[in-house]
Amino acid sequence: MNQSFCWHRKAKDEWDDRADFWHERSKKMWDSGSRQSIIPFIRNHLKQGSNILDVGCADGYGAYKLHQNGYDVTGVDLSTVMIRQARAGLQHTGIEFLQGDACDLPAASKSTDGLMAINVLEWTETPSQALQEFSRVLKKDGLLFAGILGPTAGPRQNSYARLQGQPTICNTMMPWEFRQLASEYGFMCDGGFGVYKEGVSESHYQGLPDDLKQALTFMWVFMLRKAGDSHDG
Repeated sequence: MNQSFCWHRKAKDEWDDRADFWHERSKKMWDSGSRQSIIPFIRNHLKQGSNILDVGCADGYGAYKLHQNGYDVTGVDLSTVMIRQARAGLQHTGIEFLQGDACDLPAASKSTDGLMAINVLEWTETPSQALQEFSRVLKKDGLLFAGILGPTAGPRQNSYARLQGQPTICNTMMPWEFRQLASEYGFMCDGGFGVYKEGVSESHYQGLPDDLKQALTFMWVFMLRKAGDSHDG
């Protein structure tokens, strides 16, 4: 690994550069694409009026949909450009958008009822540190909704360079690895669902255990409950 490589700085720069590209696709992803089932899933499990932290909020459209569904939302993202876009586009909604790192959140301990992190932990250098931070800000029995890219996700190509010894900002964590890691940091899995690419039908995964279902996914969305405070620091 290149000793001069700083994951945090490189990640911020790359997401700043990708902000316009992401913004062009964000609304469609949340309204009718790969993320369309996430907000309804959250609504079924987290009572309206709860406060929720959207970590990796990007341009803020997911946070806006949470706000539309009656939640008190704060959006956080590493990218300066994305936070600027979110503030400019959603300035009249009352949603607060803050620049921050998943491993160092701008939130008080035990202050949050829920936390949404969709395709965020795959882009952190040390996912265990982010989970520890999520545990810190969540109240006891608070809910973490985490979307983890599966093996069939196109963005997995972003970690390919590691095979040639080059540094990347995308780790190789799989959904089943995340579930084990989360259990080690005081989270209990309370449910979840898979998002599949075209060509994968229910008949392909019906009856399979979760780890085999996850092997076919574009993304697996977990609902985890904070069970204890052993890693709160």
